Amino acid sequence: MTDGYAGYRSKLVEALQLKGIHDMAVLRAIATVPRHRFVPEQLQGRAYDDAALPLSQGQTISQPYVQARSCELLELTGRERVLEVGTGSGYQTALLSMLAETVFSVERLPELARGAHEVLRSLGYDNVTVLHGDGTMGWKPNGPYDGIVVAAAAPTVPAPLVEQLTPGGRLVIPIGPPDVQVLTLVRRDDSERGFTETPIADVRFVPLLGEFGHTPPES
Repeated sequence: MTDGYAGYRSKLVEALQLKGIHDMAVLRAIATVPRHRFVPEQLQGRAYDDAALPLSQGQTISQPYVQARSCELLELTGRERVLEVGTGSGYQTALLSMLAETVFSVERLPELARGAHEVLRSLGYDNVTVLHGDGTMGWKPNGPYDGIVVAAAAPTVPAPLVEQLTPGGRLVIPIGPPDVQVLTLVRRDDSERGFTETPIADVRFVPLLGEFGHTPPES
């Protein structure tokens, strides 16, 4: 992509490799997707810092390392159907579009959903569909999903998301209270509980609001 930012993307890839990201498909996606198109114009100079950046509506675009690690944990091969909960700016959606066959993304805030849809379409990510709705409910009509990634923190694992995974499917989600959480890998299996949880790393995300998440302030 000849947009003047290729060198910055290369440096970001190098930084992520040093932090332990080794999935070459994920690194190629980071090297390709123009993150500066997914951040506010006044922050484009910081687009390739390995840092979270503010969006409108009190939301954030997550740190690239955390997004890369989340994508890596899904172990995608390019043939999967993936659900993203929390579209935000659409950057992680774009990464997923390069890693999976089909991506469905749910965003609670209509302004963000519209903005992400417009940017993704303008950049040609045509295997992505964005829906405005309650992501804690998943998106059942298009399931089941081989992988689900959640970009906000839930108090516990939302039952509808596990139910919409294929057997053996993976869910990556931050779990915990609003101040600090644990990025968690959930695998659907045939155990009595129906899934297993593996803690990955301490993280900090905005709360996941909705019926199976934290209670929205207005309610």
